[in-house]
Amino acid sequence: MKIEFTLNNEFKSINVDPAQRLLDLLREDFGLTSVKEGCGEGECGACIVLMDGRAVNSCLIPAGNIIGKSIVTLEGFRKTARYKMIEKCFLDAGSVQCGFCTPGFVMATESLLNENPHPTDEEIKAGLSGNLCRCTGYNMIIDGVKLAAKRGNGLW
Repeated sequence: MKIEFTLNNEFKSINVDPAQRLLDLLREDFGLTSVKEGCGEGECGACIVLMDGRAVNSCLIPAGNIIGKSIVTLEGFRKTARYKMIEKCFLDAGSVQCGFCTPGFVMATESLLNENPHPTDEEIKAGLSGNLCRCTGYNMIIDGVKLAAKRGNGLW
């Protein structure tokens, strides 16, 4: 099936099985390795991308569901001032350890701050509740999000 969509601000048209997972399409057909498979069940957040600006687990999205949609991965998001702000704040807060889960947390943070530029601690916890990290306590990640919300005032 021919699927047309926007990927990281570029129009794409590709023939794929509409049941193929977006995760596999991004990794195998487009070589985008920031999107990772952790659980394959939508529980860990390692595969989060933005679909029309909202965080989704790409392991749960069939390729047939992205027709006409805008998909943004970390590779595309890295080109933005918002990414640079989140990256700096995560580094300053010590939010990053091994890096496996970081792309998912960054994309979830972008989605959260885009919807709510000044979240409370509870709203941050809820916004990141679909992400798992085996290396850190979540406090440093929450601190990184709070720092991005504070320093990035006006970006979101």
